[in-house]
Amino acid sequence: MLTTTACPSTLKALIRTIPDFPKPGIQFRDITTLLESPSGWKQTIDSLANRYRGRGIQKLVAIESRGFALGGALAPHLGCGLVLARKKGKLPGKVVRQEYALEYGHDCIEIHTDAIRRGESCLIIDDLLATGGTCQATCSLVERMGGRVTSCAFVVNLPDLKGSQRLARYDLHWLVEFDGD
Repeated sequence: MLTTTACPSTLKALIRTIPDFPKPGIQFRDITTLLESPSGWKQTIDSLANRYRGRGIQKLVAIESRGFALGGALAPHLGCGLVLARKKGKLPGKVVRQEYALEYGHDCIEIHTDAIRRGESCLIIDDLLATGGTCQATCSLVERMGGRVTSCAFVVNLPDLKGSQRLARYDLHWLVEFDGD
């Protein structure tokens, strides 16, 4: 598990915190303000590209929805294909589905059945690692399809929510952390 040392304080300052969203007591870490900064956005993509370039990534699996922005910007730098991991009912073709538990209920993530070939090296990407449930479901789905999860990358890690512990069997990488503040 690695974190970058490339100006994380600069990136962290560009991430807005919205208190009590989506419910009281939650400190929502919003990367849309980072995306609005040309220099912050460039630094984010450059940091991720430098970390993963030359590692044989064949598919970048982006998790809905902020992961799509990251994946779309990063995939050309890595020379790999982009696969969309979407919530139920959003993909038009045949899909493979993985259910996962939420705090209250269940959800599921889907990928097109022909998106990942057996043995392909896959990088999973999302904006934020919290409890790790969605990422874990995505990793399980990729592995069920025959892909190999090379690493999971995030802009933000929230260590108090223990997602990195839940995903400890994978190589994890993030650019900044927000402890319980």
